Amino acid sequence: MARYILPTAGSSAGVPPTPFYYYDLDLLRRTLAAAVAAAGRYGYRIHYALKANVEPQILREIQRAGLGADCVSGYEVACAVENGFAPERIVFAGVGKSDREIEQAVEAGIFAFNCESLEELEVIDALAGRAGRRVDVALRINPDVRPDTHEYIATGQAESKFGISYAEIDRALARLHRLSHIRIVGLHFHIGSQIRNLASFAELAERVNGIAAWFAERGVEIAHLNMGGGLGIDYDDPDAEPVPDFEGYFRTFHDRLQVGAGQTVHFELGRSIVAQCGELLTRVLYTKTTAGGARFAIVDAGMTELIRPALYKAHHKIENLTAAGRPMGVYSIAGPICESSDVFARDIPFPETRRGDLLSIRSTGAYGRIMASNYNMRPIAPSRFGGGPDE
Repeated sequence: MARYILPTAGSSAGVPPTPFYYYDLDLLRRTLAAAVAAAGRYGYRIHYALKANVEPQILREIQRAGLGADCVSGYEVACAVENGFAPERIVFAGVGKSDREIEQAVEAGIFAFNCESLEELEVIDALAGRAGRRVDVALRINPDVRPDTHEYIATGQAESKFGISYAEIDRALARLHRLSHIRIVGLHFHIGSQIRNLASFAELAERVNGIAAWFAERGVEIAHLNMGGGLGIDYDDPDAEPVPDFEGYFRTFHDRLQVGAGQTVHFELGRSIVAQCGELLTRVLYTKTTAGGARFAIVDAGMTELIRPALYKAHHKIENLTAAGRPMGVYSIAGPICESSDVFARDIPFPETRRGDLLSIRSTGAYGRIMASNYNMRPIAPSRFGGGPDE
């Protein structure tokens, strides 16, 4: 697996100013090839979830690999079109689409809206009618599946803000007959993110079988099933699994999901496509030991560059690239932001660390730069690329 290579072995001399994001385009291409091959075995279609990363070089590779786009805002729809994704391969999800975003997507002629509430159905119908269009819609149904993942990134439970609940399906179906500017063509599901236990996806497939049968019994023709995404990655040991288990993921659906004649099956993958190809490079500014004996390495990257640990205590592997041969200790790795939560890791085994050392925070290709902020008036860190012509 190609990684950021120090210009001078064992030294941070010659390294560009930090912090910066580094992307391995070779690994991205291998990941895309594996995902496309595994999905293609069953005729499945993948839409890349733009919310994970919208670096133009990244999007260029994904679009070249033949993936469609999954968008959760009108701005992402515009970004997808601008970066070469065909409108007829773009799906637009999101629990709170504004009128303007809907109008722009109608005008673009996207593949389908993934609709998340009864009121949204009526709004899309009215706006499509005003534009003189009839648009395709997939109903996002909340399947009440509880995946083994963090509560903040689980989206398929009964109490979630996402999707149309079981209790509303009858009312949704009753309204469809009087909405003349939308056409229901699919069902959409998404139970959460960073799911490593494939049994959760098997349970989802079983739930979808029952829901799809319910619609079929009522004469609603479902042209496509959109199973969302959620496949997790190995944050603990990224080198052990640089490319996620796409084979097992898609095989789970093939084995459990009942697909009708002529139906297409769609997936929305983001993290599993791009996370492992990125890392965040940062320098140690200071080291210190607290009165209680805790040892800290204060680095120049913070929650402004990677908010996941502060937001929901997410774990990322951290490596000291310039500490070869030094004894091990216990350190907390913290950023410079004036917030107590700006800590990447607490009390982890780590090599003896000194001012000027270069650290790599791994698996940041997804939800790293895309969630960056200017808090404390900090500029957005730049991106650098290796493994291709953009290096």
